[in-house]
Amino acid sequence: MIDPLIRSLGLTVMTSIAPVQRPVLWLQVWGLAGMQGAIALLWVIYNLYLPQLLGQFGWPVGVATTLLVVENLMAAVMEPVMGNFSDYRQRWVGSRLPLIALGVILTSAFSMAMPVVAVWGTASVGRMLMPAIAILWALAMTVFRSPMLSLLGRYAFGSGLPRAASVLTLVGALAGAMAPLAGQWILQWGAIATFSLGTFILLAAALVLRWVSPPASPPEGVIDVESGNLPGRAIAIRPLALIFGAGMFVAIGFRLMMQTFPAVLQVNPAMNVGLTLGIIFLAVAVTAIPAGSLAAAIGNRKAMVLGLGVMAVGVLLILVAQTPLVAGGVAIALGSAFSLVSNGTLPFALSLVPSEKAGLGTGMFFSGGAIGTSLFFEVFKNSEVAVGAIVGATAFGLAGLCVMLASEKRGGDR
Repeated sequence: MIDPLIRSLGLTVMTSIAPVQRPVLWLQVWGLAGMQGAIALLWVIYNLYLPQLLGQFGWPVGVATTLLVVENLMAAVMEPVMGNFSDYRQRWVGSRLPLIALGVILTSAFSMAMPVVAVWGTASVGRMLMPAIAILWALAMTVFRSPMLSLLGRYAFGSGLPRAASVLTLVGALAGAMAPLAGQWILQWGAIATFSLGTFILLAAALVLRWVSPPASPPEGVIDVESGNLPGRAIAIRPLALIFGAGMFVAIGFRLMMQTFPAVLQVNPAMNVGLTLGIIFLAVAVTAIPAGSLAAAIGNRKAMVLGLGVMAVGVLLILVAQTPLVAGGVAIALGSAFSLVSNGTLPFALSLVPSEKAGLGTGMFFSGGAIGTSLFFEVFKNSEVAVGAIVGATAFGLAGLCVMLASEKRGGDR
């Protein structure tokens, strides 16, 4: 009765207030970052040792590439499937952690199985088992990666998402830098020691994440008249397609960038290829936190488009990186720009889907990345340097277009 009376007097009523920005759960975010770093480190170890482990049993070098293509094609299906399954688990059970724990246990088991077979397996047994274990290891990763990273949407909110994601970028970049900067040193450790260390770090990170995670929330998907809980909302195809496209084009662009740069550097004996590539990852790590703050200030989509634009230009500038100084400058620029992109990917995916579909949104981005990686190995891996640079720049531009075409379904510009 009061509201019509006020309106009849020509007054306006404030029907809503600005939403209160909830604080970032930094302890939980750092728990996720530990998992992200462990995953990145295990992938570094896996990629370094896979050709060696296969070659030990007489498999040709090209089989490693074939396995990576097969694994990525399977991951393209598994990532959204497991992400969506974790959404159902969240709604009906109230937690994604049991599924994450299952994936971690499987990954750890297969991580240790590879060096064990390599050291103690006979030639015939090892030749048969090693490719199968490698594929199972990669599939085990897909069981928990999307469910785990989708938790970022529960630990950070609104403009805090890019800042929280910057912590994951920082840790992941430091782990990724191990490949170009310390790859040969890691290979000297031996498969048993290296895979054992990677597995221990993953298990420790999982225990920390479990320890810092809040108690399981009430199920979200059960229809309950008294509580008012409703089933999960349907989701449109368009946002999922844009998430998938962004993931695919970023993956193609990044792969071509990492292929073109060494090809240009190797022409000049004065260039240090490993150091220059390592500078990219170190630049990502150093600029990750400032890039997250910038994205929070100007909006995540604007920051991503800016980063993708700089990377498109930077990939072309690789062609003129003929001196160590210029090469280092281009590497720093590419790494700094990639911070904006890497920080923004998860917030971008999460912003386009309802909160109860966070796993599916995250999985679609990684599915696109897996397809992009497969296309790289199948179509672009042997491309000419100039062609690789042009296609890489185009891929980053198309990723930026996907971001610009997106319209958030919840939470505003993140």
